[in-house]
Amino acid sequence: MAQARVYVTLKRGILDPQGEAVKNALHTLGYENIDEVRVGKYVVLTLQDSSDSEALKNTVEEICKKVLTNPVIEDFSFEIVEG
Repeated sequence: MAQARVYVTLKRGILDPQGEAVKNALHTLGYENIDEVRVGKYVVLTLQDSSDSEALKNTVEEICKKVLTNPVIEDFSFEIVEG
């Protein structure tokens, strides 16, 4: 089996209220050296083995664009891990 590890983040310039809340909490706890916190999503897809790694990449990219992200406000990246 293969795993696709997908990382979804808000695009630069999009307000991240959850990240701001975490940053404020960190500052309250004395971690003043934190300039920015961005919060995102981490998704793991377990895929059936395929000898065609390019087809796997295309499938994961399609899933990300159609289901896992809002392309207007989110970016994504992923890695495929065999085994």
